[in-house]
Amino acid sequence: MLRDKNLVPLSHQHQHALALCVRLDRAMEAGEIDPAPWQAEIQQAFEQEVCFHLCAEEKEVFPAARRFLELRPLVEELQAEHAALRDLFSKAQTRALDASGLQEFVEKLAMHIRKEERQLFERLQDLMTGEELAAMGAGLERELAGVSKACGLPYDPNRPRT
Repeated sequence: MLRDKNLVPLSHQHQHALALCVRLDRAMEAGEIDPAPWQAEIQQAFEQEVCFHLCAEEKEVFPAARRFLELRPLVEELQAEHAALRDLFSKAQTRALDASGLQEFVEKLAMHIRKEERQLFERLQDLMTGEELAAMGAGLERELAGVSKACGLPYDPNRPRT
């Protein structure tokens, strides 16, 4: 299903986060990695985009979804995942993630994003009217106003890519 234009900004941010997950996963598959630069990049992603994204979902998307009884369990699950992801981002900020912690980060973030895209967003598009989606989209636009529109470079642009 095509993504409703009011959810597209969140989907674009999901793509950014998934790209980080893919790059990190490939680096880990290629062999030994230095966790510090990756944690710095994770911290940068959180500060520039992810923190705004999580708050926007919690303030605009989750309340809209909770109006539908069938979505309440999913929203509670996603809310708990947000808390777990914030913990992982916090650990990256303090450079407390080792290779297994980075693997956990990749797996949890990718799984969470896919669940939002494939389950929550799809059902919201089915259940909400165009007017309701537009109202939610206006709220998301306000909430995401702090996100940098600049193209950020990874923390260490000289790091070899695999």
